[in-house]
Amino acid sequence: MDWLWLLRMRQWAQHPPSARRVLLVIGVIVVCLALYATEHWIGWPDWMTLDPVRAPARVIR
Repeated sequence: MDWLWLLRMRQWAQHPPSARRVLLVIGVIVVCLALYATEHWIGWPDWMTLDPVRAPARVIR
């Protein structure tokens, strides 16, 4: 383990994050898990799917 990680862990132990920040991180994780679950079990809606871009036609001379 690098010394910087040990110093970072020491700083977190001495000055833990506020409850508001912990709730923010948990909220972001919950939103990400909800998006993943929706996409996995329900599927991705067609209106959110990008149409494939066709390559321009090449002119053969």
